[in-house]
Amino acid sequence: MSAANYDAVVLGAGAAGLMCAAVAGQRGKRVLLLDHADAVGKKILISGGGRCNFTNIHTSADRYISANPHFAKSALARYTPADFIALVDAYGIAYHEKTLGQLFCDGSAKQIVAMLLAECTKGGVDVRCGEPIRQVEHSDGIFRGTFGNFHFSAPALVIATGGPSIPKMGATGFAYDLARQFGLKVVEPRPALVPLTLGGDDVLFRTLSGIAAPVEARAGKGAFREAALFTHKGLSGPAILQVSSYWRHGEPVTIDFLPGAPQGWLTDAKRSRPRATLRAALGAHLPDRLAETLADRLALPGELGALTDRKLADAETRLASWAFRPNGTEGLAKAEVTIGGIATAGLSSQTMMAKSTQNLYAIGEAVDVTGWLGGYNFQWAWASGHAAGQAL
Repeated sequence: MSAANYDAVVLGAGAAGLMCAAVAGQRGKRVLLLDHADAVGKKILISGGGRCNFTNIHTSADRYISANPHFAKSALARYTPADFIALVDAYGIAYHEKTLGQLFCDGSAKQIVAMLLAECTKGGVDVRCGEPIRQVEHSDGIFRGTFGNFHFSAPALVIATGGPSIPKMGATGFAYDLARQFGLKVVEPRPALVPLTLGGDDVLFRTLSGIAAPVEARAGKGAFREAALFTHKGLSGPAILQVSSYWRHGEPVTIDFLPGAPQGWLTDAKRSRPRATLRAALGAHLPDRLAETLADRLALPGELGALTDRKLADAETRLASWAFRPNGTEGLAKAEVTIGGIATAGLSSQTMMAKSTQNLYAIGEAVDVTGWLGGYNFQWAWASGHAAGQAL
């Protein structure tokens, strides 16, 4: 067995771990970066359809969910989307804004991984992959552990192993186990940015699999105006993935199928097209099969001219707040991220260091900070990784 001493060991070579190691290495620290996967940045490579939605220009702390909504402010303020964009520009990586401030590579997510590895090389980071991390211990101010047959030790340790979402990529709850080992509390993790499943009376809508429409979806304190997609299991699409982070079992998800429609639009349609049916009126704004299904559920047959204004107003109200009661989610296998994680109450928002254990840090998705869909979670990874890298 071989062994080596370092100034810091970073566990997890995802977005946050790569950033942290590169920053610390370039500050002159001897850094070891470890990952049990056979290569670094696996989640980066599959993100954004392989083009990596690497940040969002509208990043602000109110677009993150945490037991402490103020925790992310410090790190996000000190490493902004403009800072990461400057790094991307320095490497000549072309990118574009897709929608809603989301930035994607024109080429491939491989460019982001190559950039981060190049930054690690600049800092002389020792990067090792493909072995399990075991027996992490702390005594006399030193962290010790094994990586395969390699023994490592350092006065500082960074937990950057992420959450358990997308287990087929090798994701586990290792970060939570390690955090608990060192006395840190964990906010119950659950799938986030995940499709919702439908049962009961809502099963009918699963027959619309493949149909999408622009809607406003709401759950808890979340409301998002984007596309919803019906699937063979239930509901997906950007609007649904967003509200899934706010949804809890037993609660409804409400959908406005015609966001922005003026009040009284159905009675206006009645006056301008009295011989049209409700299905036809809906079909002017929505995909045909969706219009047909909604009209059938509203059960207002016949021509609009034969329906009272009150009935049409009631139909408008229901279309603006159609309640679905999901019976679950598609789970960690389909969740883009995990909500919850290492409790922020035990960490410094300035440095990401544990308050109870000197020189133990936690960053990225492992921490109870979860961003909206659209590059926000990557920006948290860069910002929290940078904060810890500067503090090491």
